[in-house]
Amino acid sequence: MKNSIAVLNSIKGGLIVSCQALEDEPLHSSNIMMHMAKAALMGGAVGIRANSPNDCSEIKQNVDLPMIAIYKKVYGNCNVFITPTIEEVKKLLFINPEIIAVDATNRARPDGKILKEFFMEIKQVYRGLIMADVSNVEEGIEAEKIGFDIVSTTLCGYTNYTLDKPKPNIDLIKKLKEVLKIPIIAEGNVDSPENAVKCLDAGAYAVVVGAAITRPQLITKKFVDTINFTNKTTTN
Repeated sequence: MKNSIAVLNSIKGGLIVSCQALEDEPLHSSNIMMHMAKAALMGGAVGIRANSPNDCSEIKQNVDLPMIAIYKKVYGNCNVFITPTIEEVKKLLFINPEIIAVDATNRARPDGKILKEFFMEIKQVYRGLIMADVSNVEEGIEAEKIGFDIVSTTLCGYTNYTLDKPKPNIDLIKKLKEVLKIPIIAEGNVDSPENAVKCLDAGAYAVVVGAAITRPQLITKKFVDTINFTNKTTTN
């Protein structure tokens, strides 16, 4: 694992590709995600975001890029599922990821602990960078106050109090940039190169893109929907 300053320098101004496929998706396979990460490396990505110990391990062994590791785990009807407890963090440690990201929104955690308690637990077992996935400015400010190294806009539009916000939320990036000293990573519905550039221009330190690159079923649907809409409009 590279030192933290070197990691941050290596991702600055670049594209991080999120290589994830859930169990109900056609590309769900650690081997496939590893090859997806290889393709991202060939294309010029500066980092990889990946989910689960198996996927992260497979990628880490074969792709020489900094990794943002997460472990999605659903506990009952709790809405917090991105690396929600210390148990998920511990299961990522053997991979030696450069960054571990966790849900840092203002929502109840499955173990009932407040975010500061969870952060202190992580610091006891992990020496790398810790990233806060937030959904609004207030959560970003709190994350920096607690001691997080990076803030990401990952969850804007996915909490019940940000459902009406634009995706990607360029204004959120600008506001976070005004009040935070730590790096801000743009993530969440960055669906085009043009939007990625807008995020960087707004003050993002780096940009994470997932579905627009690594989920072919969604990419296909975008084309099909546009074609069908065009055909319908032409016919009428």
